Amino acid sequence: MKKLLMGAAALAMSATFASAEVKVGMITTLSGGGAGLGIDVRDGFMLAIAQSGRDDIEVIIEDDQRKPDIAVQLSDKLIQSERVDVMTGIIWSNLAMAVVPAAVNQNVFYLSPNAGPSALAGPGCHKNYFNVAWQNDNLHEAAGAYANSAGYGNSFILAPNYPAGKDALTGYKRFFEGDLAGEIYTKLGQTDYAAEIAQIRASGADSVFFFLPGGMGISFLKQYADSGVDLPLVGPAFSFDQGILQAVGDAAMGVVNTSQWSKDIDNPTNAAFVESFQAEYGRLPSLYASQGFDTANLLISALEKADPSDADAFRAALKAAEFDSTRGDFAFGDNHHPIQDIYAREVIKEGDVFTNKIIGVALENHADAYAAECKM
Repeated sequence: MKKLLMGAAALAMSATFASAEVKVGMITTLSGGGAGLGIDVRDGFMLAIAQSGRDDIEVIIEDDQRKPDIAVQLSDKLIQSERVDVMTGIIWSNLAMAVVPAAVNQNVFYLSPNAGPSALAGPGCHKNYFNVAWQNDNLHEAAGAYANSAGYGNSFILAPNYPAGKDALTGYKRFFEGDLAGEIYTKLGQTDYAAEIAQIRASGADSVFFFLPGGMGISFLKQYADSGVDLPLVGPAFSFDQGILQAVGDAAMGVVNTSQWSKDIDNPTNAAFVESFQAEYGRLPSLYASQGFDTANLLISALEKADPSDADAFRAALKAAEFDSTRGDFAFGDNHHPIQDIYAREVIKEGDVFTNKIIGVALENHADAYAAECKM
């Protein structure tokens, strides 16, 4: 177990502080496929803790290895042995579904910096669960809205067969007004997409929407570019994130993707975040890093008002969300999921670095589709 209470520059060191007043358990993916996502969430979160100057927050960081059984074991240890007040960090929705319901029912607060499965936004919502990123469908809904504006009328859509993948295609279809040339659920962790690309080629589609996060997206984009299929691609930011783009390279150029965050959102908090993250870690921040940063700042804003031991007061302080977000305006809906703008971005190249630039707002002040089902 690694116990961390430190500034971002000291992430390589571990230390335990018995005087810590608030204990945070972070379970995230730090090894294997998708490790870059968890590393970015961790680094963004710890940067905010360091910048706050607080020395009363102990962050215990654990690697779930993207395995639900390990995530459950770690959660049990953090809650029962470490007696954490707050949990955070999970990237993957299948892991969130394995961990979050049990955690919040044991009077632990959970702040999600990424995974936003629909089951936790509707009937399965909970007063102690706050999603600081988005509900899973949201960025895909925005992709559907963008596809309409681009004039696409016949999309081929694909995503991995796990909760976030199902939410992704549901979200796209909720807003896309055209027809579907095909719909495929791929294996989670798949790296060979020759069969799927062959189906796309033969489908008669005029566009392709895909949700393949992490290494899956890298593999698909490279194989798609090599295939010679020239249909326009649309996707969420998860396949066009800062770390992924460097691995994909020219194959991603010009592709439009949707995100609630971008490094060029014009507000002082975001500008300072991008600059300080790059200075600290030697790389541009990603979507995931921004979400980790915002999650930590939400936590800090609530701690300035109340202690987690006073659950009602702390919950109210979290709901108020009185912190400066990298996204600018930020508010929680009644089901503790964000109401926010979602942007359309285009992949460009700045010098030798592949990145994104905002080209428009795909959905404005957007809330999720499940809030009415939440009876909190």
